[in-house]
Amino acid sequence: MVGVKEFYDIRIHGRAGQGAKTAAQLLAESAIDIGMYAQSFPEFGAERTGAPMKAYSRISKDKISVHYQITKPDIVVVMDESLFNAENVLDGIKEDSCVIVNTSDDPNTVRKRYNITNDVKVYTINATKIALDLFGKNFANIPLLGAIIKIVGIIDPEKVKDSIRKKFIKKLGEEGVNKNLLAFDKGMNEIIGG
Repeated sequence: MVGVKEFYDIRIHGRAGQGAKTAAQLLAESAIDIGMYAQSFPEFGAERTGAPMKAYSRISKDKISVHYQITKPDIVVVMDESLFNAENVLDGIKEDSCVIVNTSDDPNTVRKRYNITNDVKVYTINATKIALDLFGKNFANIPLLGAIIKIVGIIDPEKVKDSIRKKFIKKLGEEGVNKNLLAFDKGMNEIIGG
């Protein structure tokens, strides 16, 4: 877990259609539900499935007066490791930032592969495997949301689960919601590193 802070800037790198926008929204909604202030918004390039995109979340105990892209993130989430080759996902990271990567590799391998300095915390989780096992498709956003919540440590996981239920109950029904809740729990429990 990152040291508890009053303010978090989170940047999620994904591909259109992978659910980065949904993860950012659920994160913000959950923060608001516990009395914090939050924003979330996406940034799309070419609007087609598979194109690189970013989603942002700001979470604060105080009112947020800014609304712009996050250029100095506290947390960077990489939903698809191939994005390291498509754009500079590490742009703007600080010495106390942390990077969460969806990969089957361990944090040290990722750190070496992408030359991430030792003052940045690196976490990995095989969110794709979790998603494929539960859904049969690569919906890695919910396991990654669980990983984010574990790292941030200031949002009650039960509030996030409430947000997941509200978001998906009409679309997916009880069985689909339960699979997403299990994916979230696995994300919290299977993240490694630091």
